[in-house]
Amino acid sequence: MAEIAVSLALDKLLPLIRDEANLLRGIPKEFADIQKELESIQACLENADRRAAEEGDNTNKGIKTWVKGLREASFRIEDVIDEYMIYVEQQPHDHGCPTSLRKVIHFIKTLKRRHQIASEIQQIKSFLRGIKQRSKDYHFQPSVEQGPSSYGGRQSVQWHDPRLRSRYLEEAEVVGIEGPRDELIGWLVEGPPERSVISVVGMGGLGKTTLVGRVFNNQKVIAHFDYHAWITVSQSYTVEGLMRDLLMKLCKEKRVDPPQGISIMGQDSLIDEVRNHLQQKRYVVIFDDVWSVELWDQIENAMLDNKNGSRILITTRMDSVVDSCKNSPSDKVHELKPLTQKESMELFCKKVFQCHNSPEELKKISSEFVEKCKGLPLAIVAIGGLLSKKEKTPSEWEKIRRSLSSEMDKNPHLIGITKILGFSYDDLPYYLKSCFLYFGIYPEDYEVKSTRLIRQWIAEGFVKDEEGKTLEDIAQQYLTELIGRSLVQVSSFSIDGKAKSCRVHDLLHDMILRKFKDLSFCQHISKEDESMSSGVIRRLSIASSSDDLMGSTESLHTRSLLVFAGYEESALTNNFVQRIPTKYRLLKVLDVEDSLLYSVPENWGNLAHLKYLSLKNSNMPTQLPKFIGKLQNLETLDLRRTGVKEMQKEICKLRKLRHLLGDDMALFQLKNGESLYFQDGGFQQLRELALGPLYNLKSIIIDKGALHSLEKLQFWQIPELKTVPAGIQHLEKLEVLDIFLMSDEFNECIAPGGGPEHPIIQHVPLVKITTNITKLKIRVIHHSRH
Repeated sequence: MAEIAVSLALDKLLPLIRDEANLLRGIPKEFADIQKELESIQACLENADRRAAEEGDNTNKGIKTWVKGLREASFRIEDVIDEYMIYVEQQPHDHGCPTSLRKVIHFIKTLKRRHQIASEIQQIKSFLRGIKQRSKDYHFQPSVEQGPSSYGGRQSVQWHDPRLRSRYLEEAEVVGIEGPRDELIGWLVEGPPERSVISVVGMGGLGKTTLVGRVFNNQKVIAHFDYHAWITVSQSYTVEGLMRDLLMKLCKEKRVDPPQGISIMGQDSLIDEVRNHLQQKRYVVIFDDVWSVELWDQIENAMLDNKNGSRILITTRMDSVVDSCKNSPSDKVHELKPLTQKESMELFCKKVFQCHNSPEELKKISSEFVEKCKGLPLAIVAIGGLLSKKEKTPSEWEKIRRSLSSEMDKNPHLIGITKILGFSYDDLPYYLKSCFLYFGIYPEDYEVKSTRLIRQWIAEGFVKDEEGKTLEDIAQQYLTELIGRSLVQVSSFSIDGKAKSCRVHDLLHDMILRKFKDLSFCQHISKEDESMSSGVIRRLSIASSSDDLMGSTESLHTRSLLVFAGYEESALTNNFVQRIPTKYRLLKVLDVEDSLLYSVPENWGNLAHLKYLSLKNSNMPTQLPKFIGKLQNLETLDLRRTGVKEMQKEICKLRKLRHLLGDDMALFQLKNGESLYFQDGGFQQLRELALGPLYNLKSIIIDKGALHSLEKLQFWQIPELKTVPAGIQHLEKLEVLDIFLMSDEFNECIAPGGGPEHPIIQHVPLVKITTNITKLKIRVIHHSRH
């Protein structure tokens, strides 16, 4: 995870060295030296991360200290660069005589600050040299691997892996698999003669191995096939190892000796031997716990198709693995779902009480334990096993409930949950780890809008440029991959099939919170947990508006501040709101959505690095303060459901603005409330624009060259607008046109098959028209882009 911090620091250094070389004498060279040291250390970092993951809790304390030191050094680099950039922007832009009195005075005033920056740079360089030397002491080798962190060494950590016995669970530990079991058995013993692949997919702990174990050991399946083999793949494997294991099991089943020299055979020889054994045989082979999309390509030649109904069955957490195995119409996929509430309670009671019901005095707290598990059999069985050995009283169980999260990493009954879920995190490439961890900033059970999350990832710098793609497209790919890895659950879908809102399982959320402490990723502050972590605090998630609590969180290192106080709390205090620019002056993300905010002070204009600002649903005053024009790095401004009714013309100064979201606002361009004019060159970076309700607006004009990057345009409740904007055809990148509760005349003018202005919008791939929200009358028009 330190690799994320190093990568962000390097991203800061490169443009600085390139673009700012003439601004402060000598400092760009110092930054270049830091860059070289970081790049050298980064080459060894993956090796260090792998060793730390392999050794788990047994990790050498020195290695942990080394990684933590590198992470915090990277934070310091990012901070000093941003402080330096603020200093640069404060330089007088006087093109006259260089010895002017103004420059002399400014030089004297800033002498102390320049000395502080230079001193900090020297300290960082010295610290990095020490880190580099320690990397040699620990024998970290430069890594050439760029893929995910697949740690086979984790198998050596001393813990009881519940998957080893999940094929042979007792009846008390199995509930709700009858339907899926019968479906899989049908797919195995019936169907076409061609060899086919059956995939069982779902998040860790859902019971994939348990289900497939019941199928594999079913008498009907045993009788149907000549050969039966179960191969556990996991994250670390070799093709030779898998083929050798398979060959040994085939030989054992037929009670013949394995081929001579099997232990030294190469991959090709092993595949040939497997094929020979499978000739004219009907076989079923289970490949359990598959992580690699390359596996099927690597082993397919060994899996002979005898046209006699042979079957391959795999279990995986990843949709991408399923896709890589599904090459024939006869291939099948079963997506395993969590247990229902009723099934979850049945399993819990069978495990704890050896019956189908809990005692009356324990019903309520039993439901709370079950709810925490969210249908995950692994968790229900583990927690049930713990409770079955405790005194069965409400007071004793309440103690356990309160300490459940802290017990996950140390209680023998619960540690398996953490380990099983942790495998999915460990397998992530580093650029996805930070995106996944971001879900922990939001409260438990919080359904976050995908667009909100994506814009925050971009503001944080997690999303890396790829040629030919927007940052939003790339971030959407990241989210899709996290969903495909069964780490993120989709709560609702948008009309184009993408995730509209999403969340993580409660137990994954708990796991993330435990990682926060080790990684300095985020600090949660609430009435229930007022404790502060030591060291650098990079992000703050505040679930209270108490001034005492928020005052204890002040940190110049903080880059993101998200407040979830909510309307049930009192308003954010003026004292706290005023302190934000001084106590958190390097903020990139400031999100106070759903928090009462009666005023926004002018000093917020000093947040020079702010990229994401959400005041949504915060009871803002009617006019946006003029300071908004100072936020030159702002990319997202969300003013929806605020009191803001008037937009200042300073908004035009925001050259990097990508998303401007608001409603019921009079824009400064609005002439007499009737026309809206977007001039050539305006809002070049804006990606999304929502207009409405605007009850007097009658016309919109878009010059060629305005709104150049716009991808989504929404009109809603503009009753006097009867025609599409003049110049909408100039919006060549427009992907979505969303028409919501507009006039009948407007809808008719763009209707396909006769609407006079329909040809003007035919370049837009998706047009969505909502005419009645209560009856959900929605019309979707698809166009192919020429």
